[in-house]
Amino acid sequence: MNVAIIPARGGSKRIPRKNIRKFNGKPIIAWSILAAQMSELFDYIVVSTDDIEIKCIAEEYGAIVPFIRPVDISDDSTPTAPVIAHAIKELNNIYQHKVKYACCIYPCSPFVLSSDLIKAFTLLENSREDFVYPVTEYPHSVFRAMKQSKSGKMKFLYPEYELTRTQDLEKAFYDTGQFYWGKADAWSQVKKMHTGGIGMEVASYRVVDIDSEDDWVRAELLIQTSVLANEL
Repeated sequence: MNVAIIPARGGSKRIPRKNIRKFNGKPIIAWSILAAQMSELFDYIVVSTDDIEIKCIAEEYGAIVPFIRPVDISDDSTPTAPVIAHAIKELNNIYQHKVKYACCIYPCSPFVLSSDLIKAFTLLENSREDFVYPVTEYPHSVFRAMKQSKSGKMKFLYPEYELTRTQDLEKAFYDTGQFYWGKADAWSQVKKMHTGGIGMEVASYRVVDIDSEDDWVRAELLIQTSVLANEL
């Protein structure tokens, strides 16, 4: 079976209660749940949480919370893969059919599209790789990146490219931090998602990593634009 697993612990520090804070009229976690529902890919949409309030809100929007996440994998230093591996193990114990594919969808990903989830799953089904996840191109070439000394003097990280035109440099991408489709066995073995996966390029205008209040304001302004309003 296919499952969506949304990891949403209660102890967010940089933005307190971030996973259930209202975003454009709904708790932000609801956007991830609704995108998963619209894709029609999943037998179950599961929220892995250690928090009762998050559990209640997730269930209100149609997700299930069949277990409470243990304390030892609920702190801010816990990586994603062990959380998803734990969820798969719990689900395999609960349900008769075993998990074959699992998609980790982060709870603060209001710009995830159901069409992205569908496209990524198709890529995964037809690939020998273990994971597929969305990436987007850096807005400026990383090979022209600079660092600054205490005196203010600038220095290129890659001085060999100082005089190279940006358009002549290789493209570079970064993980959007929205979701990871993966094979259940790969999750259970806690394999590396990035180097063990395929990057699926998505438009940069709907990629915002919400880790600060500034990020939150930027995301709220972005979702009000006509282009995004028509896509979501």
